[in-house]
Amino acid sequence: MTQPLAERYRERLPLTSETPIISLGEGSTPLLAAPRLSEALGSEVWLKWEGANPTGSFKDRGMTIALSKALEEGVEAVVCASTGNTAASAAAYAARAGLPALILQPAGAVALGKLAQARALGARVLEVRGSFDEAMTAARELAARGTHALVNSLNLYRIEGQKTAAFEIVEELGVPDVLTLPYGGGGNTRAYFKGFEEAGAGLPRLVLGESTSRATTVASAIRIADPVHAKEVEQALVRSNGSVVALDDDAIIDAWRLLAHEEVFCEPASAASVAAAMTLPQKSGHRVVCVITGHGLKDPESVTRLTPPPLQVDPDPDAIADAAR
Repeated sequence: MTQPLAERYRERLPLTSETPIISLGEGSTPLLAAPRLSEALGSEVWLKWEGANPTGSFKDRGMTIALSKALEEGVEAVVCASTGNTAASAAAYAARAGLPALILQPAGAVALGKLAQARALGARVLEVRGSFDEAMTAARELAARGTHALVNSLNLYRIEGQKTAAFEIVEELGVPDVLTLPYGGGGNTRAYFKGFEEAGAGLPRLVLGESTSRATTVASAIRIADPVHAKEVEQALVRSNGSVVALDDDAIIDAWRLLAHEEVFCEPASAASVAAAMTLPQKSGHRVVCVITGHGLKDPESVTRLTPPPLQVDPDPDAIADAAR
C-alpha cells in the first residue's frame, strides 16, 4: 500500500506529533515517458501525471496538509474560492476530516465535472456574482474572522504539500533541464520551485504557459485574471532563468490533442504546460518534464466542444464497418 504523502515526507513538512493526518492516498503519481512528444520536440519529454491524484488534480497534494493542520488548529470549517479543482479537493478532504466546506465559485466559470465533485461530497457551493478575484477577496475576508480556514494556495500549508511533486521527480528522474507548468494563480509554480530548492540537487528552468485571455480562456482552471502568487513566480523565474509563454486558446487545444496521442486525457488547462514546451528550441538530449495538472473528466464539456459527436448506425456489421472508415 502506498504510504500517505504526509508520512512519506513528514520530516520535510510542517507536521507535529499532534497533527491528525487527513489522507485519501494522494501523491506518488506517475512520471510517464512521452515518445511522440519527444520526437516532435527533439527532446526527452516526460509527463508528471497529477490527474492520478484522488480527486483528479494536483490540488490534493496541498489539501492533505491544509486539512490536517486545519483539524489540528480547531477551525469550525474551511472556505475557498475556486474555478473548480480546489473546490473538488477541498470538499473531499473536508469530508474526510469531518469539517464543513464552503465553496465560492465565480458565476458560470466552473466546469461541470469539478462542480459535480464538490456538490456530491457535500460542500456548500455558492455562486458569486462576479469574477474569481472577487470571490477570492470575499473568501479571504471570511477567513479573517477566525471561524474558517482559507484553503486556497494562499494557505502556505498548501504550498508545503504541493512541493512534494518536485521531490518525486528528483527521486525518479533527477533534476530536468526544463520544467513546464500551466500558469493560473501561480501557487503550483511557487511550490515546485520550493521543492526543487529544498531537494538541493539544482533547479530546472521554469517555463510557464499562460493564456493570452486569462479572464475568458477555454482553459477554465487557469481562468484567473490576477495571479495571487505573481511576486513569488517572478522571483522563481529570475532564479531559474525561466520565462512565461503567452498562449492563445488554439495553441492550448492543439497541445491537448497532442496529449491524446500519448494516451493522456487531461483538462485543457493542463495542456498549457505542453503548449509552452512546444515553443522551446529543439535540442537533442534536452530533458523536459511537463506537469499535467488535472484529469480530462474534470471538464467533459470541452470534449463535447472539441471532438466529433458519435455517429448513429444500425446494429448491422456492414453499416458499422462502413461508418468506421
